[in-house]
Amino acid sequence: MMRMRQQSSTTDTMRDAPRRRWARTAAAMAALLTAASATVAATRAHARSAAAVDDPGVSVVANLERRELSIMNGNSVAETFPVAIGRGSKPTPPGHYTIRKIIWNPAWVPPDKDWAKGKKPQAPGAKGNPMRLVKIFFKEPDYYIHGTDDVESLGSAASHGCLRMDPDDAYRVARYLMENGGSPRDESWFWRVLHFRSETKTVYLDNPIPMTVE
Repeated sequence: MMRMRQQSSTTDTMRDAPRRRWARTAAAMAALLTAASATVAATRAHARSAAAVDDPGVSVVANLERRELSIMNGNSVAETFPVAIGRGSKPTPPGHYTIRKIIWNPAWVPPDKDWAKGKKPQAPGAKGNPMRLVKIFFKEPDYYIHGTDDVESLGSAASHGCLRMDPDDAYRVARYLMENGGSPRDESWFWRVLHFRSETKTVYLDNPIPMTVE
């Protein structure tokens, strides 16, 4: 009887051996798959990071020495415009900034500065409004890109710290930043901006655009 029980136990052990080997194999395969998935995920993350470095997207670069503002698409220059920069004791501050807000048909309120004493506020669209059609903030609240009626000042140091542009160029830049900053508008919206100059419209970019002043 004892011999039969031992024989039965041995038989069961032999029958269980393939199952145990299969379980070990399955566990090993699962571990390999987990490791492979982690490797794939890490590789994809690295690729995305490398792509972000290689293609940083849309950005703005203002070169104070050349008095130019460039729209960058990745690592390529999409377009370059002449600007007027800050003069003397009112320089345009170099640094890294972020464009988040654009105001169309802005009003102008004289700042509390000596150079603005005696000047009167100007309504949106007013002939004497130095902001013209649009202002693009890069360092709130004092520094922004805006149009100017003094286009002869472009290429010189003539502003009080802001970057002046030809009004048509400022329009193109602002619209491009909206389209690439996640806040596009249709043609009817811009038509209204252009034809109802007394209406101020503020746009916040869903995807802020980096800007460097160098």
